[in-house]
Amino acid sequence: MATKLPRVPVLIVGMGWIGGIIAAELSKQGIKVVGLERGKPRSTEDYYMVHDELRYAQRYELMQDLSKETITFRNTSKMTALPMRQYGAFLLGEGLGGAGIHWNGQTYRFLPYDFEIRSKTIERYGKKKIPDGMTIQDWGITYDELEPYFYKFEEVAGISGDQEQAAMVGKRSKPFPTKPMTKTPMIKMFEEATKKLGYHPYMMPSANLSEQYTNPDGITRAPCQYCGYCERFGCEYGAKADPVVTVLPVAQKSGHFELREYANVTDILHDGKKATGVKYVNPLTGQEYEQPADVVILASYVFNNVRLLLTSKLGKPYDPNSGTGVVGKNYAYQTNGGSATGFYDDKQFNLFAGAGALGMEIPDFNGDNFDHSDLNFIHGAGIRISQTGLRPIANNSVPKGTPTWGKDFKATSLKYANNYLTVAAQGSSMPWRHHYLDLDPTYKDAYGKPLVRITFDFEEQDRQMIAFMADKTEAIMKEMKPSSIGSSKELGPFNIVPYQSTHNTGGAIMGSDPSTSVVNNYLQMWDAENVFVVGASAFPHNSGYNPTGTVGALAYRAAEGIAKYLKSGGSLV
Repeated sequence: MATKLPRVPVLIVGMGWIGGIIAAELSKQGIKVVGLERGKPRSTEDYYMVHDELRYAQRYELMQDLSKETITFRNTSKMTALPMRQYGAFLLGEGLGGAGIHWNGQTYRFLPYDFEIRSKTIERYGKKKIPDGMTIQDWGITYDELEPYFYKFEEVAGISGDQEQAAMVGKRSKPFPTKPMTKTPMIKMFEEATKKLGYHPYMMPSANLSEQYTNPDGITRAPCQYCGYCERFGCEYGAKADPVVTVLPVAQKSGHFELREYANVTDILHDGKKATGVKYVNPLTGQEYEQPADVVILASYVFNNVRLLLTSKLGKPYDPNSGTGVVGKNYAYQTNGGSATGFYDDKQFNLFAGAGALGMEIPDFNGDNFDHSDLNFIHGAGIRISQTGLRPIANNSVPKGTPTWGKDFKATSLKYANNYLTVAAQGSSMPWRHHYLDLDPTYKDAYGKPLVRITFDFEEQDRQMIAFMADKTEAIMKEMKPSSIGSSKELGPFNIVPYQSTHNTGGAIMGSDPSTSVVNNYLQMWDAENVFVVGASAFPHNSGYNPTGTVGALAYRAAEGIAKYLKSGGSLV
């Protein structure tokens, strides 16, 4: 039987970036907050001298245990979904800080076009540009309305960026808090090539600090060492902004925040109109607890946010056949492909060095920054070059035609270990009526709860976009004058086995209409006013940029809304 605990004003489920931001903002105002994290505690000391690629990058030390909880996947509703038994397409973090611990630090803002995508597309091209079955919608908020919250996140995290970035990525109210990261020789080559082609390169906005920085909350952090161990690793220097070194210390010092680790939430308790609290279990002891609360905030990863709503029967589940309901609607991913790799016989680069967000981007083919009139797709991709640090186990790029094993493969691998560069395209992902999240009817987790089931595949829209982007990346790479080029122009069916991106979005989307969205523009549920569902689960589609900057901005806006709700109650819009 569950132990019932005393009621608290605010309860947060998940203590990554979102939970940390909201906990810090509310506790600074004297509001009592309890944060539940199902994983273990973490600190920078856990990563001292632990540049262990096998342990973290190959054996996934920081990730969720898939034997206890995973997802199931299928390409279409006619297929039987099967569980993801080992990590592939994406990585699910667990423990204090969540995915904010093992991310690369690439911190973009979504484009003004993204937030009004349906209206802007129709305005420029007409309704016929949107194909049947594509369920894009405006977000219920504009870029200009969200801009101050973007800057708030960047200021707290100390984002390093190019003050002269192209205007087409959106106007800024203030410069980046810190200067850009160092331009390496390969980045300078990309910059020269793209400028020669008439494009607008700018340094990638980076949560890897370019210089020592003290944020408005008084948190001082050291600069990046360019060690190359960012993605899938924690940062022992604290140079990579993560919740444990930025927002959580602020909440913990306030005296109004209580953190409970090893607290896995299994149910949202509610009366059909409002949440009354949650039920959670300690995975180490099996003890269950009931925690009443005035406000419940879901701040965990996309799949867990949506699964908790579905298993708790809170909100209307999405039905792809009728197109009605909202919880689980508009799942989107990221469309990767169309990259070009150049191999150099006459140049060598220090590719072992780098940082997760060390790179350069052009925005010219993202969003609606180019004319789509004669193209069979909407939106686009960010085209970039990155120097994240090539670790020895996972990196073995060789030119086309090289044997895949044996003496010649080994010799060629060694020859090009520091002699190749890749210009990559990270593409947007549009939502479709038949792409969604629901509960798997067969498979359950360690507590007997149904797993989340993903139904998703790439569409012709995605294939057309990748073919278009491949021509652009190849042209840029030719300007960088390699000895030979390899490129990928075709996009097959979505395959969950190889790693691609951890940028999953949707399922509890935001909007201005309760019939087509789960939450309003403060991420407050239409169907339960004291529940806020915060994170990339609120994205009605995915852009060609990394999502964390937009997640952070929405978290700061949600924190503002929660504070308002605690004072007056009711719907915030």
